[in-house]
Amino acid sequence: MEGQDEVSAREQHFHSQVRESTICFLLFAVLYIVSYFIITRYKRKSDEQEDEDAIVNRISLFLSTFTLAVSAGAVLLLPFSIISNEILLSFPQNYYIQWLNGSLIHGLWNLASLFSNLCLFVLMPFAFFFLESEGFAGLKKGIRARILETLVMLMLLALLILGIVWVASALIDNDAASMESLYDLWEFYLPYLYSCISLMGCLLLLLCTPVGLSRMFTVMGQLLVKPTILEDLDEQIYIITLEEEALQRRLNGLSSSVEHNITELEQELDNVKTLKTKLERRKKASAWERNLVYPAVMVLLLIETSISVLLVACNILCLLVDETAMPKGTRGPGIGNASLSAFGFVGAALEIILIFYLMVSSVVGFYSLRFFGNFIPKKDDTTMTKIIGNCVSILVLSSALPVMSRTLALMWPPLFIQGPQLSGMQAVPGRV
Repeated sequence: MEGQDEVSAREQHFHSQVRESTICFLLFAVLYIVSYFIITRYKRKSDEQEDEDAIVNRISLFLSTFTLAVSAGAVLLLPFSIISNEILLSFPQNYYIQWLNGSLIHGLWNLASLFSNLCLFVLMPFAFFFLESEGFAGLKKGIRARILETLVMLMLLALLILGIVWVASALIDNDAASMESLYDLWEFYLPYLYSCISLMGCLLLLLCTPVGLSRMFTVMGQLLVKPTILEDLDEQIYIITLEEEALQRRLNGLSSSVEHNITELEQELDNVKTLKTKLERRKKASAWERNLVYPAVMVLLLIETSISVLLVACNILCLLVDETAMPKGTRGPGIGNASLSAFGFVGAALEIILIFYLMVSSVVGFYSLRFFGNFIPKKDDTTMTKIIGNCVSILVLSSALPVMSRTLALMWPPLFIQGPQLSGMQAVPGRV
């Protein structure tokens, strides 16, 4: 009987591993397909040649798609974990959701950590150097020469980063034990380096999120149709149409030798056409869209922003007054054992909404900064170099989102994440 029980346990473990691997593969496949369509929507069409550069661009495209899928997975893991915890609490004995367990969530977090490190330190540097490489002088041009140059550049970059981290560790803690621990690349060096990147990402999030919260109202105002109060859209469209016709006649009357004036008039004509398109869209919008959707969205943004600021202020006061409120990195109750919110499913839904709102606000704030303004992708007119930069930026922001959420106590990952890579994300029950 003991032998049969052992075989049965081994079979159950094998089937659970196969089931978890299948679920992880299917989830990542969906994210990869969605990421591929997003990148191809913005990728410049002129980059699609049929030569050596086309192969390089295609490889860089696949690596960028993989990185964007990992970033999306890192963002969606927090809501997925919270939803899984609440479902297991509501239906603890349901046979059809037994696949949703702590082992699966832990596996997803570990895969997200592994792939984030892989993309950040290997795939994205390789894609950038491979895209910019031409091969060493004196060697036969081709894919092999470009791969060789890329590998040499990656080795030099690894040595440079190793030296920087070594110097930083020596300046912070000049202890013999800490210096020797840097020799252990897998257990200490890579997690330490990833922690430094996460710290930079947290600082970037803290810089971008307040800017994004203030810019969200402007962005939504541009996307939605505003109410027409004391405005005559027909008259405005008539005036814009007359202005467009006047500019078109001026363009037709100018000779081709006056290139400077023609360029200015074409730019002004494009602006007039854009304004006319916006006015026509406002005119075609229904009364519900004009008078109900816009105010409702603005009120919802105001409520979400107020809740976010209130939670941050309360957490700061708790940290100043009570030392026990500091994150201790202790093991939480585990998946499906306790609710993460005092309000149950409603509080968990509020946490999920805040997660997405903060991530969208941080991305909006990132592109609103003057230094990163040139990173904004344009439809069918974004180079592969800019796509790689956008993928790296989103990966850094998404990797730092759980850390910032845990630090500010906006929401907490519902698991104890084991492993050195995610040691800073050990969870305790959340509060909303």
